Amino acid sequence: MEKKLTRFNDLRVGQKACLTKTVTAQDLDHFIAITGDLNPLHVDEDFASRTFFGQRIAHGMLSASLFSTLVGMHIPGTGAIYKSQTLEFLKPVFLGDILTAWFEITQIDEAAEEIGITSWIDNQDGQTVIRGRAVTSLLRGMKR
Repeated sequence: MEKKLTRFNDLRVGQKACLTKTVTAQDLDHFIAITGDLNPLHVDEDFASRTFFGQRIAHGMLSASLFSTLVGMHIPGTGAIYKSQTLEFLKPVFLGDILTAWFEITQIDEAAEEIGITSWIDNQDGQTVIRGRAVTSLLRGMKR
């Protein structure tokens, strides 16, 4: 079955999408296995409990990776090309936190083939833990 590529005229400024995920110990284990990031803030409960965080925290890039799902699955969607993403880590993410990642289209420049997107992640308490800006583009077509 052929996938329908998103086109510029499928999108509009102000369009939003979100994705919600609970951060689990298994998520951290998988992220550690992929990246090899064994920072004790993420893997050692005793160490982390003696920091100002008071407990283990999730990797910032694990939380930010939800943006990748938004790009490829929601806005822009099928055929999206991620060009850039800025990130500002505002608050820690703990095991059990429920994160909602948001995208909102702020600019569509078809001539430059770019879509500007404001991005942020809120926790279950409505606190923004990450914010940034993404720039994406779209595939023009596919070979048969």
